[in-house]
Amino acid sequence: MSPETRPPAAAAPTPGTRDRLIAAMTDALRRRGYHGTGLSDILQQAGAPKGVLYHHFPGGKADLAVAAIEQVVDRMETGLDQLLARQPDPLQATRQWLQAATGRLQASDFESGCPLATIALETTAADTALRQALARAFDRLRRRLAQALTSAGHDTSRADALAALIVSAYEGGLLQARVAHSTDPLNRVTDALLDLLAPVARPDSPATGATP
Repeated sequence: MSPETRPPAAAAPTPGTRDRLIAAMTDALRRRGYHGTGLSDILQQAGAPKGVLYHHFPGGKADLAVAAIEQVVDRMETGLDQLLARQPDPLQATRQWLQAATGRLQASDFESGCPLATIALETTAADTALRQALARAFDRLRRRLAQALTSAGHDTSRADALAALIVSAYEGGLLQARVAHSTDPLNRVTDALLDLLAPVARPDSPATGATP
């Protein structure tokens, strides 16, 4: 076949399309959840044809959702790292982390929550890839918080338990605030959590049983 008659090569995907698809999926997950989000809506928001979606994510919507989950956790970990760099006290860093989440939720008029909890509540036994991605996501957050607590002097078992409590309070508080269309539930969760953690914030404090 001569160059004149050879069919034109398929156009390469537009640079940045993958990122736009992930951003569109993340926004949809925050607002509507996985099963409440239509693929056509995501494609329209991202300005991408279906063929490009499958070029980047052969598994379609599920693969895209997994990528969105992973990016969300990357950003959450980055945010935690930045907080802990400025405020090495895990208790105060936790307060600022929760306050930042409260501000973002309020700024979205209580429409944009954490996509991790939103997806977790609606997954079924058939959503294996999503469940595995969520399990990894929550584990990463717990590990990062436990690392900060260990660095502050807590033993490993206590740090792991406190990290699990913080993540649960974070996700549960956001869900309650979003449903109530008010920051009050999340503010209450924040205050209660920090009051609970205050006696064990410093492992060498008298409240822990250590010698003053």
